[in-house]
Amino acid sequence: MPEAPTNSLKPKEYNLAEKNKKTLQFIEDVTENADEVQKRVLAEILSCNAHVEYLQRYGLNGHTDRDTFKKLIPVITYEDIQPDINRIANGDTSQILCCSPISEFLTSSGTSGGERKLMPTIEEELGRRSLLYSLLMPVMNQFVPGLDQGKGMYFLFIKSEAKTPGGLVARPVLTSYYKSSHFKERPFDPYTNYTSPNETILCQDSYQSMYSQMLCGLCQNKEVLRVGAVFASGFIRAIRFLEKHWPLLCNDIRNGTINDQITDPSIRESVMKILKPDPKLADFIAMECAKDSWQGIITRLWPNTKYVDVIVTGTMSQYIPTLDYYSNGLPLVCTMYASSECYFGVNLNPLCKPSEVSYTLIPTMAYFEFLPVHRNNGVVSTTTNSLSVAKSLNEKEQQELVDLVNVKLGHEYELVVTTYAGLYRYRVGDVLRVAGFKNKAPQFNFICRKNVVLSIDSDKTDEVELQNAMKNAVNHLVPFDATVAEYTSFADTTTIPGHYVLYWELSLNGSTPIPPSVFEDCCLTIEESLNSVYRQGRVSDKSIGPLEIKIVEPGTFDKLMDYAISLGASINQYKTPRCVKFAPIIELLNSRVVSKYFSPKCPKWIAGHKQWCNHD
Repeated sequence: MPEAPTNSLKPKEYNLAEKNKKTLQFIEDVTENADEVQKRVLAEILSCNAHVEYLQRYGLNGHTDRDTFKKLIPVITYEDIQPDINRIANGDTSQILCCSPISEFLTSSGTSGGERKLMPTIEEELGRRSLLYSLLMPVMNQFVPGLDQGKGMYFLFIKSEAKTPGGLVARPVLTSYYKSSHFKERPFDPYTNYTSPNETILCQDSYQSMYSQMLCGLCQNKEVLRVGAVFASGFIRAIRFLEKHWPLLCNDIRNGTINDQITDPSIRESVMKILKPDPKLADFIAMECAKDSWQGIITRLWPNTKYVDVIVTGTMSQYIPTLDYYSNGLPLVCTMYASSECYFGVNLNPLCKPSEVSYTLIPTMAYFEFLPVHRNNGVVSTTTNSLSVAKSLNEKEQQELVDLVNVKLGHEYELVVTTYAGLYRYRVGDVLRVAGFKNKAPQFNFICRKNVVLSIDSDKTDEVELQNAMKNAVNHLVPFDATVAEYTSFADTTTIPGHYVLYWELSLNGSTPIPPSVFEDCCLTIEESLNSVYRQGRVSDKSIGPLEIKIVEPGTFDKLMDYAISLGASINQYKTPRCVKFAPIIELLNSRVVSKYFSPKCPKWIAGHKQWCNHD
């Protein structure tokens, strides 16, 4: 297998050009020999894990060839392996899924029964993730040279973590990475020279972390060559933070002091190594921030910025107009594609338009298969929906799964992975479209996350969850002899932070007016009914604003159907969409709003709540 590039040189010995050359050659090698690499990866995974209980259960008996693997091992969803996950979470240390010890669980932002999924991982996966990160800047340097001559201003944060009953840590994948030695003790690399000291990133308090990172970014404004966050929503939240707090930040820069609200001693110490009294810079920042328009604020405050590095694919595409406004149209760069289950690939054409972003899957990361996606009236569906179906796949359906090098241009697939950490033929839930090829390796557009109807940040709410939340909320209307005749929803990102909006058309049979407080209670009940990722975004991360219910005039949803039919929808097959994104439809709904209500307070959410205690 091609050898991955390493980076163990000290600063004085560092040969950037040589490292970049080796990295790009590595990408060439693994994409040119994609199928051979994939066969080897599968053989490695199956050989190492030959005696684990899961593979023995299906009679693999040490076979490492692709044909036997595909014949015997079913395609699964999270619910299918949840009993095995729960055993590990509750302290069973036998080799259930993987020969290596499960080092921790990574909590997926996808939901299972309203809560986070637990993805098993092993220590060596950190090295694999670090490898993918090491590919990004050598690729970027081909398009924007000289990035080693300055710094990146990235707003990076850790989130809360919990422990399972068996004592394993459960936390988001990025929190795991930022807390690892791979990040904290990373070798010298001019590409990972950030304005934010590690201490500011690793602070649990989101206000102190954001404040100190913004302060350091402003202090070093002339050195910043690129800015970003993981998601577009996170970067916009940082700009909104600056809008609210720039007087305090300017005061700190003017005097070389740190605001008393920043109490973490490690943050204060690390920031003071950067912060020096600079009245001239403080005056400049204050002058720019005090202007009526914040258009182009990024290029005004950080004048040497060459691009914005954020994810703007999938649901994050809704933030593109706002980013363009703040950045004066700087390139929006999506560098990599990853999830809690596995890190997948990189964007080899990073300066492309956001709508044209495609990711090249790196064949060494995992073993990849692809389940063809079929669309019925625009609704995504795939061949199988559960293990009960997967177990009884007939031969023709089983053969529908396609290997990495056999996908077809323009076709859509759901991604299926087999990982070193113990997932076998696991359906990730991401729908991808083949956009082209890098040598023998396909390049994919990210289309959507299956079944997700609403998303603001890292939250993902599906139709079933929304429907259940609605059922709970409408109980508040029963004393008034009222019901919700129809509803739909919308992820409103025109506010910062964005928030969920529900449009309700009521059926009123009683004569007693419904007080505003009842609708506010409905808002809160819906929020209480949504998953912990949503509630954490509301309560702790402040990345989601209060949920809003808009009451619309009677007959509004008839108008909505008329509009859909005028665009060609079949009257016989029309169903009210439970989520809307099309601007004319949102305008129609908003034109008929008669009243609106917001959730009066945050829903309940407990940091580190032990939710994984099922002994099934």
